[in-house]
Amino acid sequence: MDVVSDAISAVRVGRPSSNRIRVDGRWCTRFAPYDGAGFHVVLAGTCWLLPDGGADPVTLGTGDVVLLPHGAGHVLADGPADPDRVARAVPFERLRGAGAGSGGPGVELLCGKYRLDRSRTHPLLAELPQTVHLPHRAGGDPGLRAAVDLLARELDERRPGSCLALPSLLDLLLIYLVRAWMDRAETGAWPAVLGDPVATAALRALHADPAAAWTTGRLAAAAQVSRATLARRFGALVGRPPMAYLTWWRLTLAAARLRDTDAPLATIARETGYSSPFALSHAFSREFGTTPGRYRAAKEAGGPDPGR
Repeated sequence: MDVVSDAISAVRVGRPSSNRIRVDGRWCTRFAPYDGAGFHVVLAGTCWLLPDGGADPVTLGTGDVVLLPHGAGHVLADGPADPDRVARAVPFERLRGAGAGSGGPGVELLCGKYRLDRSRTHPLLAELPQTVHLPHRAGGDPGLRAAVDLLARELDERRPGSCLALPSLLDLLLIYLVRAWMDRAETGAWPAVLGDPVATAALRALHADPAAAWTTGRLAAAAQVSRATLARRFGALVGRPPMAYLTWWRLTLAAARLRDTDAPLATIARETGYSSPFALSHAFSREFGTTPGRYRAAKEAGGPDPGR
């Protein structure tokens, strides 16, 4: 797998959820902070997004997509809203149940969220801004536009297979949103990392086979550069040496396997490049402050990570 796919897969939990809603007239609704990522697609009409914390409001038009990758609280409204109106915003659950206002131009929205396990967020995703707005009028990524069109069409027609198609299209939407942000980002470490041929080659090799017996020399050979060049370029861009990144990524994979599967520790150790369950348990406990067994039990119970 590639870095973007791995970064998303390591934190995604369950299936995305979404609600399609049409609202007319005057309306103002609040989305509470969420331990995941939220998104909105404007299928028709216009509205305003007002982020919590005093950030500038964002005008959304037909075809616009916005991602809130860190689950920040925010308000959607039919237009500009003063602080008093924002304070009186109706929770989205109530607006969804009410259905619509009356009179005036309407807006049709697809509002949804992805569940994320933030205990091991990849730095690529951690670097995303609070709000990623991708306006339709700017042209943008044709893949993203196609994903939005397919999503709207599936919602309109509700043909056989929609129960499988919709979650898959929502997953596709998240990938295209992250890609589009990376293509447009003017600053940031990870767009630069994945634009560098040496760092990209090394990361691709590590992610393709994290269990391999990697050394700096073997990784430099895979990237077709000297060890000194690899260490200098990788460290400067990624922010940690190649072998330190590999250790972090192996433990991130181990945590995801513990969270999402019932695989025995010996299997997880083999998949993540550790010689024995004991070796994995020792490294895991040092990194997470808890044993793999307790980590798995906490995740199954839905509680916070022990040792954190």
